[in-house]
Amino acid sequence: MTSESIRGSSDRSILVLTSLAGSPKHGYALIKDIEGFAGVRLGAGTLYGALAKLEEAGMVEALGTQERRRPYQITEAGREHLRQRLTEAARIAEVGLRRIATAAS
Repeated sequence: MTSESIRGSSDRSILVLTSLAGSPKHGYALIKDIEGFAGVRLGAGTLYGALAKLEEAGMVEALGTQERRRPYQITEAGREHLRQRLTEAARIAEVGLRRIATAAS
């Protein structure tokens, strides 16, 4: 799986990568963190589907099981993908906000 195929599920992938950019987390911690910073509650199936795609693409990796939990961490490829996508989103947001402000005046 390539970064282009990740783009199809980009919202979930970006949320997961953003959460993991801070520190490794297991599934429940990812769900709670994403809900906290984005206001989006991912179901377990949705989360683990996104993690599987990201792991296949080399953007996250599973760490050893800890107390029945399997934490994941972002890889360098995942950090670079996240950096590119957030930069792109910031550029689009800047253009959109500028156009809204221009249209309102």
